[in-house]
Amino acid sequence: AMPTPRGYSARQIRLHWIVTLLIILQFVLHDSMSEAWDKLQEGQTPGFNWLVLSHVIGGGLVLIFAIWRLVLRQTRGIPPAPETEPASLRLAAHFGHLALYALMILMPLSGMAAWFGGITTAADVHGLLKIALLALVALHVVAALWHQFWLKDRLMLRMKRPLD
Repeated sequence: AMPTPRGYSARQIRLHWIVTLLIILQFVLHDSMSEAWDKLQEGQTPGFNWLVLSHVIGGGLVLIFAIWRLVLRQTRGIPPAPETEPASLRLAAHFGHLALYALMILMPLSGMAAWFGGITTAADVHGLLKIALLALVALHVVAALWHQFWLKDRLMLRMKRPLD
């Protein structure tokens, strides 16, 4: 059986916040990537751009770190959902987290397929996944703030410091 730790490990917490920063950067660096993609679509060769390179590397890191986080979830386990939470909300949180992981894997893969494979459909999928990711991240933040300020259950502390 998978272990059930009281909290997240220091590594899990660090990876969560590193990925958070990387995803924010991906949105910030998006414009230069879009411009370079448009030039490629028009048959032009975009010149070297550090911002484009940063977006490509950032996406690769999000992919690597998301897989690492999933391995840690499997091997170390994660703290249980609060017992006070209704089963329906626990289920919603579970599927919300699974969807976030799916997007942290599918976004970089679709971006790579578009950029390195020149696959227009992958670029279109990447754009749609971006909207889904924005919506889920917003929901994730709202849920965290709801736990912090409405339920006052100290759930957010789990992503601030290791409990084990």
